[in-house]
Amino acid sequence: MRQTLAFFVLKDDTEMPESPLAPVVNLLLAGLPLDELSRIRECCEEVDLVFGTILCESDQPFLYVYFPLTGFVSRVTALEGHPALEMGLVGNEGMLGATLSLGVNGAPMRAVVQGAGTALRMTASQLRRELGRSPCLQHTLNCYLFVLLAQLSQIAACTHFHEIEPRLACWLLMTHDRAHADHFHLTHAYLADMLGVRRSGVSIAAGALQQRGLIRYSRGEINILDRQGLEAASCECYAALLQDYSQGFA
Repeated sequence: MRQTLAFFVLKDDTEMPESPLAPVVNLLLAGLPLDELSRIRECCEEVDLVFGTILCESDQPFLYVYFPLTGFVSRVTALEGHPALEMGLVGNEGMLGATLSLGVNGAPMRAVVQGAGTALRMTASQLRRELGRSPCLQHTLNCYLFVLLAQLSQIAACTHFHEIEPRLACWLLMTHDRAHADHFHLTHAYLADMLGVRRSGVSIAAGALQQRGLIRYSRGEINILDRQGLEAASCECYAALLQDYSQGFA
């Protein structure tokens, strides 16, 4: 069984089964005591995450927070005159809106649905109320914020120092962890924005990974063929991200 970042959130070190029949849960919520989980779950509604939907804008107040189940969200930032650069993914290992636990209402960056699926959604005011009632929830979000900070620093170093091909392998692994499938859709344009490079660079890197039999890539459709080989092709940052989760939720 492969080890992914999501497993580090479970406090009893028990890995969840990867069977396609196993229900997908949000692992931040799954770590809460049952009474608090039940109360928070009553505040949530299950919603569809539609590809391309903008869930929040930078510096705008959060209206809702999201705990992804089967979908995943891209956190992006942009400078004037440049395409948006991805700064991290949020899947069922995390949530969108954790910075509300710091008492800051504005979103630090734009969030866009990159993987269609489902999520649990609650209003920002409901989350603030639950944070006041649940020290465990506050502690969980504090741990998650540590992970996000560590992730941002790792991504900044990776973008500056590492070559495109191992960086692409790393991001494909991160997407694979959250997609709950060996097949997902990522366009050349999105991959280029994600890595902050030109589309030609993505084409060369993806072609190299495909030649090695690690992925199959055609018209934005990606199939992961050799997970272990992709991990070997990745830069050190993927392992570092796993370590960040391990430390954050130790």
